[in-house]
Amino acid sequence: MRSFERLEHLLALVGSEVAVSDWVQVSQARIQQFADATGDHQWIHLDEERARSGPFGGTIAHGFLTLSLVPQFFDSSMAIGDLRMGVNYGLNKVRFTAPVPAGSRVRGRLTLQKVEAIADNGFQATWAVTVEREGADKPACVAEMLVRYYR
Repeated sequence: MRSFERLEHLLALVGSEVAVSDWVQVSQARIQQFADATGDHQWIHLDEERARSGPFGGTIAHGFLTLSLVPQFFDSSMAIGDLRMGVNYGLNKVRFTAPVPAGSRVRGRLTLQKVEAIADNGFQATWAVTVEREGADKPACVAEMLVRYYR
């Protein structure tokens, strides 16, 4: 966990990798829960027998499940002391570049790309988020995320 007493300490790191999150397990149970929450019950995610003969040799996480872990990556890797709140503002780009097989562990690498002042004593940060799968050669997801910070 990386701690910043003041937001300015974080803002000074534009262009740098700021944090790497803890590993998060993507179990078949978590995939099932995500399917139930979203209504996406495609066989590649849930039917373990059929998925064994599919293109990935087993079930895989939904791309949006992988993306939904990004806030957890932020929470487990950094804290900013003088904030009233931080809110997810959106995404500029997202690509699901490799599957996440059930049972995998993933983590996020967070690089601060840009910071702009906004109304109400706030700042909008653009983050490059790379979701790595343990033992994989390429990332599972790359995204450009916008976060608004308010004091």
